[in-house]
Amino acid sequence: MKNLLFTLSVFLLLTNSSLASSTVNGAGASFPYPVYSAWAFQYQKDTGTKINYQSIGSGGGVRQISNRTVDFGASDAPIKPADLKEKSLMQFPAIIGGVVPIINIKGINSGQLKLTGNLLARIFLGKVNKWNDPEIVELNPDLKLPDTEITVIHRSDGSGTTAIFTSYLSEVSNDWKKTTGAGKSVNWQVGIGGKGNEGVTNYVKRVKNSIGYVEFAYAKRNKLADIKLQNREGGYVNASFNSFKAAAAGAKWEQDNGYYLWLVNAPGKESWPIAGASFILLAKDQATSNQQATKFYDWAFDNGDEMAVKLVYVPLPQNLKEDIRSYWKANGLSQ
Repeated sequence: MKNLLFTLSVFLLLTNSSLASSTVNGAGASFPYPVYSAWAFQYQKDTGTKINYQSIGSGGGVRQISNRTVDFGASDAPIKPADLKEKSLMQFPAIIGGVVPIINIKGINSGQLKLTGNLLARIFLGKVNKWNDPEIVELNPDLKLPDTEITVIHRSDGSGTTAIFTSYLSEVSNDWKKTTGAGKSVNWQVGIGGKGNEGVTNYVKRVKNSIGYVEFAYAKRNKLADIKLQNREGGYVNASFNSFKAAAAGAKWEQDNGYYLWLVNAPGKESWPIAGASFILLAKDQATSNQQATKFYDWAFDNGDEMAVKLVYVPLPQNLKEDIRSYWKANGLSQ
C-alpha cells in the first residue's frame, strides 16, 4: 500500500510538473496579436505546448519582462542597445507589418481618401478639423467629403503601434516633432483614447467621421476603410502585403545592437510609409523560459509564414531567420 501511494505521489508530481512546463507566458504588443494567436493555436496542436500571450500593449510587455513576470515580452518599439544592456535583455524581430490610418466616413471606401504625411499630422494635432477642409478637398476632388468635425481616435495605453505611428509623424512633420514627438505614450493634443488596437478599432467602428490608426490586420478583420498615403518618394500607395514588404526590403539588421531598427518612411516607390517590425524580448537570466520561447519562434519561422501572409503580415526573410538562430546560439539557446 505504501509503495502504491508513493508511486501515485510521484506520478502526480511529474504530471503537475509537466503541465506547468507546457505553458509559455508572454505579454505585450497588440500589433502582432492576430498572427501570434494563429501561430499559438497551431503550435499547441503540433507540440502540446500552450502559448498564453496577453495583448496588453508594448509598454506593458516591456514592464513585465523587465520585472521577470512573463517568459517573454513583445514590443513594436525596439529597445535601444543601452537599455537592453541595463535591463539584461535580449531582443529579436519576429514579424513585419504595417500601421494604417482608418476612417469612418459614409460613402468613402478603403484606398479612396488620399492624405500626405504632413496633412495626417495636422489632423492628429487638431489643426485640420473638418473633413471638407480645403487641403483635403484639393487632394480628393472626386470625393464627396462631409462638412463635419473630424474625431481623432488614438491609443490610451503605452503602445508600440503608437511608437511606430508617432515616429513616422515626427519624420514628416516638424510641427509634430516639436509639439508631440515620438514614443509609446505621447501627450495627445486632441481626440479620444482607446486601449489596444482592439479599443481604437471599436471606437472608429462606432464613431462617425472618425479617424484612428491600427495594425492592418485589425482594419481588414473589421472591414474598416483605410487611406491611401503619400510615401517618401512622393507617390500615393495603398496599405498591402506588397507595400509592407517593399518597406522592409532594404532593412539592415544587426545582432550587435539587438536588431534595433525602425522601418518608417522607408525608401522605395512601392513602400508603405508606416511599416514596422514587432520584437520579442527575453531576460538573459531566465534560461528555461528562453529555451521554451525560442522553441516557439523557431517553429513559427519554419511553419508560420503562410498564416502570417493570410493575415497580411510579412514573414522575416530566410537569411534574417538564420541570423536570429545564430543570435540565440550565441546566447546559449541552441534549438
